[in-house]
Amino acid sequence: MSFDLFKAAILGIVEGLTEFLPVSSTGHLLLLEHFFGFDDDAFGKTFVVLIQLGAILAILSIYFSKLWSIFLGAFSDPAARRFILGVLLAFLPAAIIGAAAHSIIKNVLFNVWIVCTMLIAGGVVLLIVDRIDFRPRYHDATTFSLPMYLGIGFFQCLAMIPGVSRSGATIVSAMFFGADKRSAAEFSFYLAMPTMAGAFAYDLLKNYGQMTSSNTILVAVGFATSFVAGWFVVKSFLGYVARHGFSLFGWWRIIVGSLGFIALLLGK
Repeated sequence: MSFDLFKAAILGIVEGLTEFLPVSSTGHLLLLEHFFGFDDDAFGKTFVVLIQLGAILAILSIYFSKLWSIFLGAFSDPAARRFILGVLLAFLPAAIIGAAAHSIIKNVLFNVWIVCTMLIAGGVVLLIVDRIDFRPRYHDATTFSLPMYLGIGFFQCLAMIPGVSRSGATIVSAMFFGADKRSAAEFSFYLAMPTMAGAFAYDLLKNYGQMTSSNTILVAVGFATSFVAGWFVVKSFLGYVARHGFSLFGWWRIIVGSLGFIALLLGK
């Protein structure tokens, strides 16, 4: 049990550190699971989704005042209502496609070879994006156009392929649609909340029978470490991206994907 708890803690830390960065939290978790041997357990793939609750609550705790202000404004402020509609539009494609393709995603796409390929490909994309001289039209995540919100939502669906990165797909598409780096990254936070909460609730409902007392403890440990790590990332990410861009994350993806390929080819 002690080693299982250790693995749960490590996976939770990795989830929290990578969920809001454009490096693919699911991809990193699947690689760790594979090399830990945790994926031999049927509960392992479900664990990856369940510990996202810690990261969800981390971002909720930081953005609570903003979210509460938007909620209250929805009763009297057309701009607040429009932003809520925008988030719902962005969330809609993932909700529909994710529910329809859930079994394919879990049983086919949750593959470490796919993860390594997508990590490297996504890293190259980030390095290219960092060199493009964008002319942003939007500097506030709450003022994007409604078609732009929906378009970002469709691009987010690419992240159903492990290794692509939900935040990466959201940020890059928002920038191509006209957002600056900071507002694109911040909208990825807003969109993460309903998307991650929906994935958590759906997976918990489908796999509730696997929740034994020992599994509950593992999820609790993963949840706690995910919360702490996610909190620190959310507090620092926007400022870092605004100053330095995405090159660090692009190279990180390429290195991790390449090391994963080497380990797989060596039969690890």
